[in-house]
Amino acid sequence: MHIDHLDHDIPLRQSDQEEFRYSLISSFISKIPNLNTVSGRGGPLRPLPSGVYRINDRMIYDYQNEIYSSHASNLGALLANRVARENKIPAFISDPVTTDEFIPEARISGVPGIERKSRSHALNIKYCVRKTSTSIGIPEEDSRFVVVHLGSGFSIAAVSGGRIIDVNDALLGMGPFSVERAGALPLSGLLDMVYQSGMTEKEIRHLLTCESGLKGYLNTNDFRQVIQMASTNKDAQTVLDSMIHQIIKESGSMFAILKGNVHGLILTGGLAKSDEMCSKLKASITFIPTFYIYPGSFELEALAEGAYRALSGLCLIMEYK
Repeated sequence: MHIDHLDHDIPLRQSDQEEFRYSLISSFISKIPNLNTVSGRGGPLRPLPSGVYRINDRMIYDYQNEIYSSHASNLGALLANRVARENKIPAFISDPVTTDEFIPEARISGVPGIERKSRSHALNIKYCVRKTSTSIGIPEEDSRFVVVHLGSGFSIAAVSGGRIIDVNDALLGMGPFSVERAGALPLSGLLDMVYQSGMTEKEIRHLLTCESGLKGYLNTNDFRQVIQMASTNKDAQTVLDSMIHQIIKESGSMFAILKGNVHGLILTGGLAKSDEMCSKLKASITFIPTFYIYPGSFELEALAEGAYRALSGLCLIMEYK
């Protein structure tokens, strides 16, 4: 992709898609009998405690105006709000991307004025922790897991007592490079790009979040194609091995944060469907002998669970302010 053509590939605000996307689901929604609530994916907001949040006007304003980020998950609350208003029912989000439970040491970056951000696949991470804790018969508040979520972006988290006490910034910066995202970068190279490429801030953000990682090196974001390419192409295999190398390194970091005292490693996300990926990680992360593998993502189950808990009075419904 030529730098001077990047801007043509960058969409307008995510909220500009609301009308089109709603038109695709409205007919289906209208046929659901006894609809009593709706739950949407929670995109980036201000840093928030974990929980179930009522969708309100302040939240809608922040998503429509992309106050905290331009991300596809912004549409979750916008569409849920639309359904809720037309059906006169409550609407919620649960454990949004910016769920923040960091310990103080995890915030310090090394540069005054720059703070490490908690932006992760919190919804799926916390659901898988609850699911695993129940399956092995321990209270969630006593559990300790390294959680590795591998999707188009990666979240590798230290989760103690159900709280994400440290995690790489899965949206922009930190952690391994992923299917589409750059991950942590050498600062000198990044500075050269910023000051010498002639790219705008918007173009650089798009490049680092949507056109980097495997897609940048191999020109595809289909992991099945990557595996096939790696089987016959040495350079593609090296790129894939480098990504796995970085996943292992980040997992070891989170294991160390938990002082080596964990109940296991939870592996989830779309790439966990790959037997080759799972096998390579298990063969290398021998310092965590127990793996719990949940291929794919469980956001829909987590959203349904959150809405059920809210309507049943099993959790406090939180207000976004």
